[in-house]
Amino acid sequence: MNKKIYWLALSALLFALSFTAEAQQPKKVPRIGYLFVGLQPPKEFLQAMAKLGYIEGKNFAFEYRAAEGREERLPALAAELVKLNVDVIIAPGVLPALAAKEATKSIPVIYTGGGDPIAAGLVASVARPGGNVTAIAELSSELTGKRLELITETVPKISAVTVLVRGDAPLTTDRIMEIETAAKAFGLRLHILHVRATADFDKVFSGVTKERNGALIEVPNSLFHASRKRIVELANQKRLPTIFHSMDFVEAGGLMCYGESDAETLRRLTVYVDKILKGTKPADLPVEYPMRFEFVVNLKTAKQIGVTIPPNLLVRANRVIR
Repeated sequence: MNKKIYWLALSALLFALSFTAEAQQPKKVPRIGYLFVGLQPPKEFLQAMAKLGYIEGKNFAFEYRAAEGREERLPALAAELVKLNVDVIIAPGVLPALAAKEATKSIPVIYTGGGDPIAAGLVASVARPGGNVTAIAELSSELTGKRLELITETVPKISAVTVLVRGDAPLTTDRIMEIETAAKAFGLRLHILHVRATADFDKVFSGVTKERNGALIEVPNSLFHASRKRIVELANQKRLPTIFHSMDFVEAGGLMCYGESDAETLRRLTVYVDKILKGTKPADLPVEYPMRFEFVVNLKTAKQIGVTIPPNLLVRANRVIR
């Protein structure tokens, strides 16, 4: 074999080997980070991702970091996700989102929650979020008025409402002002219960009475969501009618909820995750607000606390737990 043929054959062999090695290299699996205050991994999110063809352990890796109710851990947990070089971080709640934004300026972050993402300093505007953060946000003042309306229909003689708020959370003052404005329209007095940690719930509820406090609503907060079973338990012990922002509270034993459909929120969230994994920048994804809402009633709880739900409310409910 002459040298020319030898070198041509050798080059072809090396090219073939190189091509085969490249073909055998495993495709990069996207890594999704999830930073939250609660305890359990969000199974519903994984189920919603599966509807788009994303199966954990098969074509994407899921890295969740739970603060277990201790929000001071969020910055360190966010840093862990950044160190893992995840492709996107999902942050339910203002504090998780702020921790993620502080930890990285390059990894995309999707905030979900009821706080105004502009007022919280997470995005520059609704149409043009800018930076590496976008949001699937909730409405606040509009829904507060509707929740108070539903409570007054449920308990016509009610004169006061207790509001559970996270005392040191961002935007708390703004949210209280929104509720005060809405309450005036219904002639309701407000009693504010400030909570800063899970250990505070028993203490703040100790002075609550049904006669004085009327009913209970909450300013949505990731700490409250993580502690929803205890909150509902304490409210029901006081025979206090409740209305929350999420069906999760009603399934835990709360009386009612009015808010965006959880399924719709997950659907929109997974669409944004999919777009980001396919190369869309958060700055090009406008903040989205809900278009569909659900009203859920728990008749088991109504019977337990001695409240009769008016028939005209029951027929308007999207779901009734019997």
